[in-house]
Amino acid sequence: MNNKEIPYKIYLEESEMPKQWYNVRADMKNKPAPLLNPGTHQPMTLSELEQVFCTELAKQELDDTTPYFDIPQEIQEFYKMYRPSPLVRAYCLEKKLGTPAKIYYKFEGNNTSGSHKLNSAIAQAYYAKKQGLKGVTTETGAGQWGTALSMACSYFDLDCKVYMVKCSYEQKPFRREVMRTYGASVTPSPSETTEVGKKILAQHPGTTGSLGCAISEAVEVATQTEGYRYVLGSVLSQVLLHQTVIGLETKTALDKYGITPDIIIGCAGGGSNLGGLVSPFVGEMLRGEKNYQVIAVEPASCPSLTRGKYAYDFCDTGMVCPLAKMYTLGSGFIPSANHAGGLRYHGMSSVLSQLYDDGLMEARSVEQTSVFAAAQQFARIEGILPAPESSHAIRVAIDEALKCKETGEEKTIVFGLTGTGYFDMYAYQAFNDGKMSDYIPTDEDLKPGFDSLPKID
Repeated sequence: MNNKEIPYKIYLEESEMPKQWYNVRADMKNKPAPLLNPGTHQPMTLSELEQVFCTELAKQELDDTTPYFDIPQEIQEFYKMYRPSPLVRAYCLEKKLGTPAKIYYKFEGNNTSGSHKLNSAIAQAYYAKKQGLKGVTTETGAGQWGTALSMACSYFDLDCKVYMVKCSYEQKPFRREVMRTYGASVTPSPSETTEVGKKILAQHPGTTGSLGCAISEAVEVATQTEGYRYVLGSVLSQVLLHQTVIGLETKTALDKYGITPDIIIGCAGGGSNLGGLVSPFVGEMLRGEKNYQVIAVEPASCPSLTRGKYAYDFCDTGMVCPLAKMYTLGSGFIPSANHAGGLRYHGMSSVLSQLYDDGLMEARSVEQTSVFAAAQQFARIEGILPAPESSHAIRVAIDEALKCKETGEEKTIVFGLTGTGYFDMYAYQAFNDGKMSDYIPTDEDLKPGFDSLPKID
């Protein structure tokens, strides 16, 4: 098809929106290893998971054979408030780079939460309300998940308790205030309000926190408060399931114009955005229908895929959650207080970890200053100020486009733009003032985390 026939923004009709979520585990020959009970080291049962998660979400978490789950009508109606989201052809960026590559990005920032997180937040809030719960607890890093969940809970009239990674709580006060505007309570983590928080502070005085710390506190409160359950914004299979609306819409939009991507790129923290974007395409690979180059991009300061170990580990720093087999730096690893708050997690989704281990995707780590250089370049050319997390994908998309410039290859590149960076101005200020630094952990820095890995027979 002639390039001129492809619009800058490809929009789908409401009737073309996904009616089902896609469960990539159904097509995986090597299934992700099961979650284990931390006490018995036996696979978690539904009755055990129900003590932490909503019943329906626990069922989704355990189901690795059902390929598609119907999206409840009430969730479909909510999605219509901001979906379908556009697939944008980056014509201006292509021209500026002088590359023969064709670059597309799926933009998930066109809702008040500013990110893709709302796709799963509304689903999890829906199931909590349907179960008759009073409220939910959660963690948040950059604040995008907490914002999305506070919106979803407000919609369903649920209480929302958010534990926000301390460095993000201090760096992003306005993100915190958006959550409070939607009715959520926001506590910097680790805190003195929970037993596990007190323990972490005693062991790591002055710590800036991590997603693993915040998860521990949120789980403690959920399990000790009647009528509450814990919900998670990434990592878990149920979250990746809900986020497949991203990839399903992307694939429909590409198919509409006869476009086949060569490279698909996503930022990688816990795995929600990356898994949601690539799952439908990886499904084709698993079924032997097509082949793609899938690239996960993570921060060099928290390199779980590129430098982690594939092993069972706790999902949280307080070691109260189930054990998951994943690429991990160890639950005891506390990342540096870099600005990509949503990527400051010690491990990677079990689904994505298995796909990576099977060679179905590759991983790259990038340094923070180069990420913000790409973010600034993208903002000046494409007119969108990207979130630091998304900018990791932008960095590698630009790198791949420049490779095409050198080789003359006309590859088609698709990446996920998870959200906007308008609450990340302290980070942009540090970059613009030349005060931003890079941090790459040494092997010695990583050793304590690896030493904390549980011994599984």
